[in-house]
Amino acid sequence: MTDCLFCKIIAGEIPCDKVYEDEEIFAFRDIDPQAPTHILVLPKRHIPSLASLETDDSAIMGRLAIVSSHIATDLGLSEGGYRWVVNCGSDACQTVPHIHLHLLGGRALGWPPG
Repeated sequence: MTDCLFCKIIAGEIPCDKVYEDEEIFAFRDIDPQAPTHILVLPKRHIPSLASLETDDSAIMGRLAIVSSHIATDLGLSEGGYRWVVNCGSDACQTVPHIHLHLLGGRALGWPPG
């Protein structure tokens, strides 16, 4: 999608602090971190939100979870713990219409989150 911020980042049109990339998944550090470690993990294929998922997307969503778990381990978050957040729609604060998982950690996280 040509006007999607995350698609432009994946294509290398906008710089980022990349932490992971494979044929299907891309991950980079959030430019406005809400925790000491704040990574955005997303599929390279443009999917607007959780609300637009189809049955055929189950494999990529599973890979998103597995890859983000490995990233958390690689960054040393597994021992203390970490949080995944996926926002869906404007009321949930989704600001970029490309499905992405926020991986947050590096400190004790409060509850409820917001």
